[in-house]
Amino acid sequence: MAAEEGAGQAALVISDGAFEGTRYALCAEETLIGRNPTTDITLLDESISREHAIVSRDESSGDYTLEDLQSTNGSKVNGKRVRSAQLQDGDEIEIGHTKFKFLLNSVPS
Repeated sequence: MAAEEGAGQAALVISDGAFEGTRYALCAEETLIGRNPTTDITLLDESISREHAIVSRDESSGDYTLEDLQSTNGSKVNGKRVRSAQLQDGDEIEIGHTKFKFLLNSVPS
């Protein structure tokens, strides 16, 4: 999935590096992150797994959860390594060398 502009919906926004500001709207019930070209968010980073983590949305509650898919180097939320974590607006997610900010109601600038 290419970076998308999404108003009023959850998104991951890269918060550092050459791709800082790149926004990925979380439109689907599940969004797969990894370095495999078939993932929804593809990162060119050798320190992450082909299928590294997934962000899922609970339709009934509207909650978003990050789940690490038993990756070698893990996933972090707000600096803490997690296997699974419910996401809150403004959380920082670190996957490999890439840092994202989770925005619950993303409005493109």
